[in-house]
Amino acid sequence: MDKYELIINKSRFIALRYELSSLDEVADILSALKKEYKKATHICYAYVYNRDQVSEKCSDDGEPGGTAGYPILNVIKKKNLTNTMVVVVRFFGGIKLGAGGLTRAYTKACAGVLN
Repeated sequence: MDKYELIINKSRFIALRYELSSLDEVADILSALKKEYKKATHICYAYVYNRDQVSEKCSDDGEPGGTAGYPILNVIKKKNLTNTMVVVVRFFGGIKLGAGGLTRAYTKACAGVLN
C-alpha cells in the first residue's frame, strides 16, 4: 500500500493505493479503513480490476455526484492501471471547496499516490 497526503483549505486528503488480487478484497479494505478513520467525513474510492473481464467501480461516499469517485477512476484509467484501487479519505476542514475544487482535490490526491 502506498500513501499520499495533502491539505487543501484545511481539508485533509489521505490517498491510499492498493493492488488487488481479487474483488473480494474491496469490501475488506473499505471495512478496515472505516474502522481506522472513524472521524473521516468521506471515504471515496475507485478501482479497475481485470482478470477474466474488466470490472470498475467508483464511489463519491456522500460528496456531490461525480466530484470524487469519477476523478479517482479517471486518473487510474489514464495511467492504464489494472488490479488497482485508490481510496481517498477526507477530513472536512470547515471550508467548502465547491464541485470544481473537490474534483481537483481528489484528482490531485489520486495522482499523488500513483506517482
